[in-house]
Amino acid sequence: MVAKNKFMKKSFIVISSIFLLACQKQSDSDLRALYSLPKKLKEVSGITYFPETNMIYTLEDSGNKNAIYAIDSKGKIAKAITISNATNVDWEDITKDKAGNIYIGDFGNNDNERRDLCIYKVNKNQLDKNQASAEYKISFSYPEQTEFPPKKKELFYDVEGFFEYQNYFYLFTKNRSKGFDGTAFIYKIKNAPGKQNAVRIGEFKTCNNYNHCVLTSATISPDGKKVALLSHDKVLLFKGFKGDVFHKGTQTQIELNHFSQKEAIVFKDNNTLLIADEKTNKTGGNVYEFKLVKH
Repeated sequence: MVAKNKFMKKSFIVISSIFLLACQKQSDSDLRALYSLPKKLKEVSGITYFPETNMIYTLEDSGNKNAIYAIDSKGKIAKAITISNATNVDWEDITKDKAGNIYIGDFGNNDNERRDLCIYKVNKNQLDKNQASAEYKISFSYPEQTEFPPKKKELFYDVEGFFEYQNYFYLFTKNRSKGFDGTAFIYKIKNAPGKQNAVRIGEFKTCNNYNHCVLTSATISPDGKKVALLSHDKVLLFKGFKGDVFHKGTQTQIELNHFSQKEAIVFKDNNTLLIADEKTNKTGGNVYEFKLVKH
């Protein structure tokens, strides 16, 4: 019995050590401002990056134009592209696939009341035009949501971050529930036109402070080995996962030591992030570069 207790105690220490390693905080304040965003773009809500041209493509959220913008390395608008057959109900993130096609996430859902959630595909061949049309639209719903809106303690169906990976979209929810506890869900949607049910594939927690731990954007590294999730002053990094079970790898919380209304994140390369924030009270309105510490 004594030997068994010693073994159990030793096992608990090992398991605890693994858990602590998985949740360690990487402190790094090297958030470097690259340039200011154009003044006309006041509510940037997502960015994606094209290494071939060293440009980002961005968009704004509800109440703004049905347009995406190419921004050069000096922060100037190189091209504004109106999407003629898409309505900006609440565009919250933008991403691209390996081929360079762009996707617009119209899934902002602050009050959890929407029944018209969707993603638009803009073919890469349309990106040199001033006016483009979306190639197709993916409409989707969450099977777990049966009330519109749900109870105030169950406002789980807003999303501000997603990416495309191996012909699927991965959406990370923004928890707006009363009594925020950091719970976030991962939903998976096939990249194909038509109506779909989003499939919940994971659940994890950030922290219980809404202002510091609510998720505002998501990105995956070019090699598919890292997922980064953004909040107003942190990056949550997933590594060491298998397949698309991103939350089952190690989870590292990176303190940016800089609080602002950060709304957009994308990998520039496998170890470098680009982050954008909105300008509020003379703070922000920039694109930043952040180098991940290599392990």
